[in-house]
Amino acid sequence: MTSKRTLAMVATAAAASLVLAACGSSGTSGNSNNNSSSSGNASGGSSKPEFNAGVDKVFNPSDKKGGTMRMAKAGDWGDSVDPGDTYYAYSWNFLRLYGRSLMMFQSAPGAKGAQLVPDLAESKGTPSADLKTWTYKIRKGVKYEDGTAVTSKDVKYAVERSIDKAILPNGPTYFKDYLDLQGYTGAFKDTTPDKLGLKAIETPDDQTIVFHLNQAFSSFDYFAMLPQTVPVPQKKDTGSEYKKHVMSTGPYKFDSYELGKKMVLVRNDQWDQSTDPNRKALPDKYEVQLNVNADDLDNQLLSGSIDLDIEGNGVRAAAQSKVLTTPDLKAMADSTILARAWFTSVNPDVAPLNDVHCRKAVNWAADREGYQRAYGGQTGGEIASGLMPPVVPGYEKFDLYPSDGSKGDVAKAKAELQQCGKPDGFETNISYRAERPKEKATAESLQQSLAKVGIKLTIKPYPESDYTKLYAGKPDFAKNNNLGLIVYGWGADWPDGFGFLSQITDSRTIRDTGGNTNFSVKDKAIDEMIDKAVSTTDESARNKIWGDIDKKTMEGAWVLPGIWAKGLLYRPKTLSNVFISNGFQQYDYLALGVSS
Repeated sequence: MTSKRTLAMVATAAAASLVLAACGSSGTSGNSNNNSSSSGNASGGSSKPEFNAGVDKVFNPSDKKGGTMRMAKAGDWGDSVDPGDTYYAYSWNFLRLYGRSLMMFQSAPGAKGAQLVPDLAESKGTPSADLKTWTYKIRKGVKYEDGTAVTSKDVKYAVERSIDKAILPNGPTYFKDYLDLQGYTGAFKDTTPDKLGLKAIETPDDQTIVFHLNQAFSSFDYFAMLPQTVPVPQKKDTGSEYKKHVMSTGPYKFDSYELGKKMVLVRNDQWDQSTDPNRKALPDKYEVQLNVNADDLDNQLLSGSIDLDIEGNGVRAAAQSKVLTTPDLKAMADSTILARAWFTSVNPDVAPLNDVHCRKAVNWAADREGYQRAYGGQTGGEIASGLMPPVVPGYEKFDLYPSDGSKGDVAKAKAELQQCGKPDGFETNISYRAERPKEKATAESLQQSLAKVGIKLTIKPYPESDYTKLYAGKPDFAKNNNLGLIVYGWGADWPDGFGFLSQITDSRTIRDTGGNTNFSVKDKAIDEMIDKAVSTTDESARNKIWGDIDKKTMEGAWVLPGIWAKGLLYRPKTLSNVFISNGFQQYDYLALGVSS
């Protein structure tokens, strides 16, 4: 649903402080000519195999072009390759190969990888004094794969189409929430005279685009970074079928896409390096195999028969043990704490979880160590007591549901069940993404630990490709199918409190049509706290509010926190320019090359 926020004006100084909080440094120049993408020359780069050689530095730096990048994924593509209909981190990471948004995360290791640089735009956005109007100039000379010039009208249309969540249900709702829509419902239902489109976006000429917001927002450059600003030519748009052939503006284009089986990207001969300071475009070709058996995928990765597990969450439990106990394999692995959490939503639409005491019973009964084991133990992450990971500004250490050894507290869980009128427990279903063994293991662990207090869980797997669109993320389906617990995870859209928490705790982002990422948090007090945080200009005060929102979420037991993710990423010898980007909390797919 559209947010109904009424915010006080945010001072211009907040724009700088928010960017600093997200990037962890002084940022980069708005002049695109100063944005270096030469990650292979990054300080500290090395070709010596050693554990964490791809953390905060480049492993095996190289400018060598050529070869085929072989990628694979367990299960189908999680959402869509359509830039207007995507939300998974690996989708955004991969999308930069064929699509150019107004802004982008810098292709660089560590904290620099969370800094914004211009991409399709010539420079960062120019705000009005009240921070409600933002203007961008797009680069000249950028073309689609068919040779047609990209214009500002194509960017406008791309944003307009992404607003229609009935057709394109995935993706964040920031534009829908913050643009001055005036009743506009999206490009596919456009009834404006001559289809002039959304008045909140103006295109006075082919290089200029102007966004008008319904409230002040100091970090709109982060919105400009979203894939929803990747231009789409209106004449080529086929709505929900556009994913079958997205028109490329990047260095690669789709040669073929067999849905559920395989996609192949080849060089786009209309891409001009002179218009793009951010991409090296090293491989000649990308092959992505879909619906690969998860365990077999890890074996292929370790043997070198594929180059990358595109999902980017790290190898699974069996492979983790092998990597960590084999020195040569461990030397080709990276592990670091990420701005990502794995958790289970506790759905208040399913009785008796509409009672806070029944939700608290779930939190008290859960075996957190079992949750951690499902993700590979300490290698997979740290046991979480809230949603916000320690690396996100505003994090506050607290634990409202402590237990001996994090194995749960049966007595306190039963006391909460007594208060919600279910002293003998209750039955409900727990869902997970069928292609994710770690989520299956999570559901099985919770099934065992909650059974100790009489909470009987029936496990329900659903396909990842439609998990948020048709199943767990569609409120009526979740309610009608008694999905009381929903296994999920979340990585920050960008690394600050707003970028991490807003889309999973703001009840106003929940829409009946599906495609939601907030499955359970429905607290007006939290909504009001989010509004207060966005309108607070003092950085330390704003960060404290985000910490308070995290705690308020746990007070309502709207979620069961699992772990703050680490993941054990493996980089075979076939790869060059390997590093973890803080922007995606994964290897940077845009920088990778093929070394052999």
